[in-house]
Amino acid sequence: MPQSTIRVRELGELLRSRRERLQPADVGLPTGARRRTRGLRREEVAQLAAISSTYYTYLEQGREMRPSRQVLDALSAALLLDAAERSHIHELIHGAPPAETPSVAETLSPAVVSLVDRLDPCPAYVTGRCWDVLASNRAARALWTDWPSRPPEARNLLWWMFTDPGARQVMVDWPAEASALLGRFRSAAARHPGDPGFSTLLERLHAASPEVREWWPQHRVVPLSSGTKRLRHPALGEIELEHVVLQLADNPEQKLVTFNAADQLQAWISQLL
Repeated sequence: MPQSTIRVRELGELLRSRRERLQPADVGLPTGARRRTRGLRREEVAQLAAISSTYYTYLEQGREMRPSRQVLDALSAALLLDAAERSHIHELIHGAPPAETPSVAETLSPAVVSLVDRLDPCPAYVTGRCWDVLASNRAARALWTDWPSRPPEARNLLWWMFTDPGARQVMVDWPAEASALLGRFRSAAARHPGDPGFSTLLERLHAASPEVREWWPQHRVVPLSSGTKRLRHPALGEIELEHVVLQLADNPEQKLVTFNAADQLQAWISQLL
């Protein structure tokens, strides 16, 4: 049997095994009705990877095909493969691991920074692909923390949430908020296998936070969503804010988060500024 045939069959077996170990909730899909098959359906994986269901079925069946590196990366993200598994499927098909994605410093459009500032006194901030806080207005800094005054490596929402004691004071529902944030980070990390920005931050978080060490193996995946957040402020007490998450068209990994409050609370926030 040709070596290429053995390799594509091994790829098919690996894809099937990883599909069967996942549940819909792991990848942000509704559970739905009772399932006859174990794990995800083939069409669900195809949808997540943005390929046809027929093409994915052929891959699992080990047919003589040579998917591109882009398709393999899409499947890695859809099936939540780790860096070693992603490298392995690239080696199976292309004979070599993928080139590592360089960790490039993120920049933010001056127009977006200006927009965030103009939203005062409505709190607003922008986070990047690894949840670095790229911009924040005065209201957000008054209610969360003064991001620009923090060391560059600490201007990160996850790092603040899990390592700064002030986060547990600010976030009324800290365990739920922190767990959900970690789940959103896992979803983003799956879209960027091999990105050293994610692996470096995760290593730092594991070293610094017992909660990250406990929760990360649970494989919780949480999609981006709008909703309500409850904060605690020394002058305002416990407050509740509605928030909306918007992905920037020029870079969907950058998220603009804006908050709205009742009129009286908004007036109190204005007085803080």
